Order: sequence, then C-alpha cells, then structure tokens
Amino acid sequence: MARFFYTLLLFAITPLIWLRLAWRARRQPEYLQNIGERYGIYEQPAPEKLIWVHAVSVGETRAAQPLIEALLTQWPTHRILLTGMTPTGREAGRSVYGERVIQAYLPYDYPFAVDRFFRHFSPAFGVLMETEIWPNLLATARRRGVPVMLANARLSARSARGYQRFSALVRPAFAALRGVAAQTAGDAERLLALGAQPVEVCGNLKFDVTPPPEKLALGRAWRAAIGARPVWLAASTREGEEALIIDAWQRRIEQDDALLVIVPRHPQRFSEVAALLAATPLRCVLRSDASPQADTQVWLGDSMGEMVAYYALADLAFIGGSLLPLGGQNLIEAAACGCPVLVGLHTFNFLQATEDAIAAGAAQRVDDVQSLIAAVDGLLAGKTKLAAMRLAASDFAAAHRGAAGRMLALISRWTDPAAR
Repeated sequence: MARFFYTLLLFAITPLIWLRLAWRARRQPEYLQNIGERYGIYEQPAPEKLIWVHAVSVGETRAAQPLIEALLTQWPTHRILLTGMTPTGREAGRSVYGERVIQAYLPYDYPFAVDRFFRHFSPAFGVLMETEIWPNLLATARRRGVPVMLANARLSARSARGYQRFSALVRPAFAALRGVAAQTAGDAERLLALGAQPVEVCGNLKFDVTPPPEKLALGRAWRAAIGARPVWLAASTREGEEALIIDAWQRRIEQDDALLVIVPRHPQRFSEVAALLAATPLRCVLRSDASPQADTQVWLGDSMGEMVAYYALADLAFIGGSLLPLGGQNLIEAAACGCPVLVGLHTFNFLQATEDAIAAGAAQRVDDVQSLIAAVDGLLAGKTKLAAMRLAASDFAAAHRGAAGRMLALISRWTDPAAR
C-alpha cells in the first residue's frame, strides 16, 4: 500500500517535475533533450547481452570507472548500459568511457516507465552506484528476475533518519536488492537497519580512480606557467560559499602574491560566481578566457572535467560544501593527486573518508571562513608542514585502494548465473 500511495503522489507531482526540468533548462538546455527516455521510451537498440550500471550524475559516473572497467574484463561479451539523470553526468560518461558504453537516462519511477526500461534493455543484472533507491524500479526488477546490487553504497546518519520515517516504503525497496557493497562499517550498519541484506564492507571506489595522466600534465603545465607564486584552490564550492571566501580573501593581509582558484561544483553556477567576482576590486580571469597573469588574484575555473588538473596545479585545496551545512564533497580525488586538503565543519556526506584523511595527516579541519583563510596563509607560508601533508595525502590514497576488486568479487558471487 505504501508503494501504491507513493506512485499516486508521483503522478500528482508530474507538473512540478516538468517545471523543474524547464527551470533547469534555462541554464542547461540539454535537460529538455531525450525526454522520452525519462519515460522509458528508447530509440537505440539493445544488445543481446547487457550489464546495467546506474550513476546519477558526474561524481558517481567518474567513481564508477574502476568498477565498469572490471565488469568489462569479467564479462567481455557483454555491453555496459550506463544510465544517469543529468546532462552533465551524461557528458562525463562520454568523456570517461567514449563508445565503450551505451548511455541513456534512467526513467522516472513510474511503474509503466520502469517496466518499459526493463522490457527494452533486459539487462542480465544491474548495479546502482551509492544510494539510488527507487521503489517501483526495484520492485519491477525483482518481478522480472533482474538481480540488482547497490555498489559503493553510503548512507549518512542524517539520510538514514529520513529513510526511517518512510520505512513502510523503503524497507521493501532495500530488501529487493540482491546485495549491498558498503563503503564503511557505519554505512553497512545503517543499511542493514533499513532492511538491506546481505551487506558487506568493500571500501570506497573513488580510491581506485587513477587521475588521468593528461590532466595531471595539464595542471603541471599551468603550474610552470604561473611560476613560484603560491596557489590555493577552492574546489567544488556550493551556493553561498564563494561569497564568503571572496569577501574574506579580499581582507587577508598575508601571502599577497598568492593566487586563489575557484571551481564551483555545478557548471550552471559559473556565470553567477563570475558576476560575484566582477563586483569586487579583485583582478579575476576566467579559465574559458585566458590563463592567469602575474597580477591575477583569482582564476575562475569555469570548465568541466579538469578538476584533476586544478588539484595538480594547487599547493593546497579547500573542499567545498563544508563551510555551510551542505554535507561536503569528496576529498579522495584531491588526495590521489597528492594535494593537501582543508575542510569545514560540515562533512556528513563523506564523514568516514574525511575523518580518516584528517587522522592520516592529509587533511585539516577549519571552523569557519576566517579560520580557513588563516589556515591557508599559515600552510602556504610553512612549506615543511605543507610538504608533510602532501606526502600523507598520497599515502592515504594508496592505502585505501582495492574496492573495485572486492566489489567485483561480490557481484560475481551474487549474479554470475544471471550473466551467463
């Protein structure tokens, strides 16, 4: 009954879904492309042997790379169907995988739409990245005999409390999973409490993502062109954070020659942050316009797919989403590039990885924007501590690799008969 009322609500809010698509399309017209796929209507033919991987957006798409590579090796006669929900995720899929995968949007969770999806593609099995739980999708997969796993699964305490409020709806969805590969023991405990089983701890796939050599080379080329001046990066910043950082950076008194690089998390906000900078006396250059000059104070990274290059450029990075109560972004990619990290107080989305990085000496926590700027100035001035953090970051990333192999072993055990 809970799923019945959930479905009624989904139909009732359909006009709001369309309004949301239209609103997003004002900045990203691609949201109005491939609309039929969002309702289970696909033009591309489906290969006979198919493995389905769902990665909702950019971060999950990139994180899935080691697992997708392992799946292609394990089942070489199968194609990979990579589904997502956003145009930026789809573009990331093209950038990372090229023609090696088929891409499509996962339909909205209407019963008729998800049924069309399974009828059209008929995958041998499915792998959902992180925590994508859709009641009708999972109920249809179970009815059609399609095993579905949750891989690289994470569930914060806050999200778990939210799910518990709708336990009559979500417990059957979690129970419909063939198995769950959790990132941490805490994630596993919370997922078990919601009815998922079996659940095994495998670590975080993002540790297995190898920074692309060409992006590392690009960052080093930027560094060589910029010269010896210190560079710090505000990476994956979210709404409200850029204004705080820009205001505080204007008022700092140390490291006057340092270059601040700001890379907003969402591309649709590039112009918004550019306008913020234009309203200040700071000398700012956009990545899309030019490289920073000797007198440039802020370089705005308004580009997609170059975060590794920004980490390779920077002496130090602040990871966005953590100054304000937004949960933070993942620091693993920075660590893999050997870039020391600062984080704010709000890291509940990636709590275990953040706490582990702090314990390893690869990261440092700050209380607010004032202490952020003070930490930046102190670390850029104290080269010894910065060098120690850089080494700790590389060691931290190396020590946690291997999740892809562990997840592949579980997937093989849970689904091998289905994929023959």
